[in-house]
Amino acid sequence: MDRDSITPLLITFNEIQNIGRTLAKLDWARRIVVIDSGSTDGTLDLMARNPRVEIFPRPFDSFAEQCNFGLEQIRTDWVLSLDADYELSDAVVAELAGLQPGPQDAGYKAAFIYRIHGQPLRRTLYPPRTVLYRVAGARYENEGHGHRIRLQGRVTPLKGRIFHDDRKPLSRWLGSQLKYAAREAAHLLETPSARLGRADRIRLMGWPAPILVLGYVLFAKGAILDGKAGWFYAFQRLLAEVLLALELLDRRLSVLAK
Repeated sequence: MDRDSITPLLITFNEIQNIGRTLAKLDWARRIVVIDSGSTDGTLDLMARNPRVEIFPRPFDSFAEQCNFGLEQIRTDWVLSLDADYELSDAVVAELAGLQPGPQDAGYKAAFIYRIHGQPLRRTLYPPRTVLYRVAGARYENEGHGHRIRLQGRVTPLKGRIFHDDRKPLSRWLGSQLKYAAREAAHLLETPSARLGRADRIRLMGWPAPILVLGYVLFAKGAILDGKAGWFYAFQRLLAEVLLALELLDRRLSVLAK
């Protein structure tokens, strides 16, 4: 695949701690499309110094709609959709140039190496994500606090991995988790139980998930072997599930109080 047929797409909001590392691994791209929802921390100034970056302001309403708006700005056949705290590995950069997609190939998904302040963890809960795909026929849909790309065709795993390395302040992470918990609670309560996976059915119960996730991350995923970074990640996942359990309980109690 000619890398000139790929346009990176980034969604940003106050990513000054991350965006420099992300852009550094995109120096092969002729054009980088950024959808920004009102950054005020220097992110826009930093990106403006890169002549290959084209910024499209758009007020945030949902991740899916931000991404769909971004797809409308792509002029190439393929798009590389990245969060602003992702960093391509050298292996992925080289792999992009060697891909030979057939007519049935709609996209490629990547697994991640999760970093805590630059320290890589052995394993995490972060799932593989479809990051490279044909623009034609692609459409994002919201799902809980996240979003999912819908494609028509085969999605193949990449061999290389992408680094996830979010270094924004902890206070920013906490604020985001409160919003995510509200969206995820609404998704879990509104989705028929038969359509939920096993993990989501456990989360819907409320109390078991925080207890289970701490042990699962520490021992099944090996975070206990990653030192302070592993404990930090385990406590993050614990707190995220506690906030979700509280949101679910709050909604159920408010219904009973009516």
